Amino acid sequence: MSDGTAMPQLKKDADGLVAAVIQDDATGDVLMVGYMDDEALRRTATEGRVTFWSRSRQEYWRKGDTSGNVQVPRSIAIDCDGDALLIRVDQTGPACHTGERTCFFTPVPTTVVEERA
Repeated sequence: MSDGTAMPQLKKDADGLVAAVIQDDATGDVLMVGYMDDEALRRTATEGRVTFWSRSRQEYWRKGDTSGNVQVPRSIAIDCDGDALLIRVDQTGPACHTGERTCFFTPVPTTVVEERA
């Protein structure tokens, strides 16, 4: 991927997008999930900043352009099924637009089901 070319083995959705999980390279914390097309992936691999495709605004955006909380990619990997990317980054400031360090701060209540013998 060092040349930034499209990855033909990626299984993109009907809009040509693939989920990109963003992980802090230093801590291993999962910071956020964004979406990329081939061009966003190319930009991320070659320009030194993580670029996403905004599904709501229908445009490219780079984390930190307005907030200063930039993401510098350190590695890019494709998962075994070819339907997601893992991008390890150096994160400056919080990753979430709410100001939280990670977008994953809301716990989901779970119910423990006892096994019957």
